[in-house]
This record gives sequence, C-alpha cells and structure tokens, in this order.
Amino acid sequence: MREAHEMNRMEIRVTGFGGQGVVLSAYIIGCACAVHAGRHATMIQSFGPEARGSACSATLAVSDAEVLYPYIQRTDILVAMSAEGYEKYHGELKPDGILIHEKDLVHPNSDDGHHAFGIPSTRIAESLGRTMVQNIVMVGFTAAVTRIVPHEAIRNAVKTSVPAGTEELNLKAFDAGWAYFEKEYGPSAGKAGQPGLAEALR
Repeated sequence: MREAHEMNRMEIRVTGFGGQGVVLSAYIIGCACAVHAGRHATMIQSFGPEARGSACSATLAVSDAEVLYPYIQRTDILVAMSAEGYEKYHGELKPDGILIHEKDLVHPNSDDGHHAFGIPSTRIAESLGRTMVQNIVMVGFTAAVTRIVPHEAIRNAVKTSVPAGTEELNLKAFDAGWAYFEKEYGPSAGKAGQPGLAEALR
C-alpha cells in the first residue's frame, strides 16, 4: 500500500517497437517533471531480447514527493506507438485512464472505455523531413493531452535532451504534435476534459 504522500503520483508507460525512440520519449517527460517543473520522477526501461523491431517500453512514476516505489501498478497514461505495444500493455491501463496512440498503427478497442487520443505521428514526422522525430511529435502531443507539466517545461526538456545540432528539428516536431492536438481536439480539451489527471500533480 502506498504511503499517503505518494497518493498523488501518476504512472505512465510509453511503448512501441525498438528504434522508435521510446526510451528517449519517456526520459524527456521525466526530465520535464523532475528538472524543469520541480517534481520527482523515476524511469524504468524494458527491452525484449530482440531489442529492435519488437515491443519495448519505458515506465515513469511521477510525484510531488520523493518516489519511494519506482514500479508502476495501474497505468494512468499509456502512450502506444505500435500495435504490439498496445496489445501487450493496454490491459494495465486504469478504466478511466488516458490512451495516447499512433493512429495509423494502433487501433484501440472501443469497448475498453479509455479516453483515447490519436495522432499520425509518423506521417507528421515525414512531413518534417525526418521520420525519426516521430517520437518527439508524440511527446508534444502527449504534453498537450495531459498537461502534466507546463508547455515550456517540457519544450525545454526536449531542447536539452536531444543530440546537439538537432534541437531546431526536434522543437519543430514537438510543436507539430502540440498543434495537432489543439487543431483536432481543441486547445483546452486535455486539461478541461481530464481535470483529475491534468491537475493531479499541481
């Protein structure tokens, strides 16, 4: 049983196939929370023996206080970049949890009752000239959906976490993901629609 001061923690899983930048995505979200927004975060990454090309994931536990138990139990937010990752992990998502998915690759079960938000992150990345930044498009979209930290906090985390010389491209990818959410779902849909999750760590 969690201690009382950990009750406002949030559990996040980012999953996809090896090579999609799953771990970097989770790292950026954790960095935004812990370094740029003054919260606490721990990350655990998991790869299968095949590493590249099949399902892998990274988990985050985020809290206002020190994270005493780093492993997740029931996911509040699942970010699924591949169908295999979705099939493997969607069962652990809370009934009222948020599913964020690559809409061209992941086709959620409509009977699950989760709050689902989809983005064609790969196509958007291709339009920017580099498919490899689709994970940063997804980070921008995830940030807009959840409002887990302020916009500038996670944008700064992108800037300081990506390889030197790629900052401009990655910031464009982040902005594209955020803009897609606002265009498709409305500027306040994530925060207003899910106040319990968006405000959990305020």
